[in-house]
Amino acid sequence: MGTTTKKELAMTVSRETGCKKNLACDMVDTVFEAMRHSLIKAQRIEIRGFGVFQVKETRPKPAARNPRTGQVIYVPARRKTHFRPGKLLKEELHRPTPLEAENPPSQDGFASYRPNTPPSGEDQL
Repeated sequence: MGTTTKKELAMTVSRETGCKKNLACDMVDTVFEAMRHSLIKAQRIEIRGFGVFQVKETRPKPAARNPRTGQVIYVPARRKTHFRPGKLLKEELHRPTPLEAENPPSQDGFASYRPNTPPSGEDQL
């Protein structure tokens, strides 16, 4: 698994649309800027076939502990971003990887390869 950067997204837009790289970079920047402003205003962003971005409030934690000192501290409520993948993206993500296709899980949910299982019927002492 790797990371796709904003620049790589812009290059893909440029290649797919035939527009110049500078224009594609500006378009990608504009889309992300618009998304950022919408999320700051706590507006939900729905992209059909991809998913939904939204801002959710966390609850305050009046009795959290500092793990280093053990001191009880108050953690105020805050906002966080949440992404829920759409149906099409979920289906793509749930497809088996090439390794899973070669070695599918058995009925118990585990892959059939078990390195610590003794050979058929033999008990280890």
